[in-house]
Amino acid sequence: MRGYPVPLGFVFRSRAKDEKASVADKAPLTDSNQPRDPQAPKGRPTPKRSEAQSQRRSVANTPTTRKEAAKRSREERRQALSRQREALASGDERYLPARDKGPVRRFARDFIDSRFNVAEFFLPMAVIILVLSMVRVGALQSIALLLWLVVIVLIVLDSIVTGYRMKKQLNERYPDENKRGAVAYALMRSLQMRRLRLPKPQVKRGERP
Repeated sequence: MRGYPVPLGFVFRSRAKDEKASVADKAPLTDSNQPRDPQAPKGRPTPKRSEAQSQRRSVANTPTTRKEAAKRSREERRQALSRQREALASGDERYLPARDKGPVRRFARDFIDSRFNVAEFFLPMAVIILVLSMVRVGALQSIALLLWLVVIVLIVLDSIVTGYRMKKQLNERYPDENKRGAVAYALMRSLQMRRLRLPKPQVKRGERP
C-alpha cells in the first residue's frame, strides 16, 4: 500500500500537545477552594494565618521614622532597667547586670550574706566615732582615735580571712569557671549593711551557701 506524506506542522503540534499534557500530569494538585491571601505574591503558596498575622505585626511594629526608632529605643532601655531593678530585689539571674551574673558571683554573694562581717558594721561605728571625736573632751577624743585604729585593723584581718576562705571554696566548687574579681566583689559587698545590699540576700545568716 502506498503511504501518504505526513505534514511537518502536524508532527510538531502533536509533540507540543504531548509535552504539555505530561507537564500538566506531573504538576502538583492545589486546592482551588483555598482563598489566596491578597498580600501573598503571585506564584507563591498562600501563607498560614498565624504566619500572615506575625508578618503583619512585624511590619506594623517596625519604626518608619528616626523619631519613632529613638522612642522605641528609649522604651526598650526603660523596660530593661525596670527588669534589672526587679531582678536585684528578687535575685532573678536572667535580668541581673553583667557584674552580678553567673554561679561564681552568686556563690560570692551567698558566702558573704551567710556570715557576720566586721566591715558591714563600719558605717554605724564610724558615726559613733565621729560623734565622740567632736566632743571637746580629751579622754573621749583619745577613745575615738583608738576605736578608729581597732575598727580598721579588725576589718583588714576579717577581710583577709574571708577572702582566703572564699577563694579556697571557689577553687573547689568551680575549678573551670572564671573567678577573676570574685573576691574583690565579695569584699565590696561585705562593706554594705545587709539590708542595703543589692541583689538582695538569698540566704540566712549561718546557712551554708
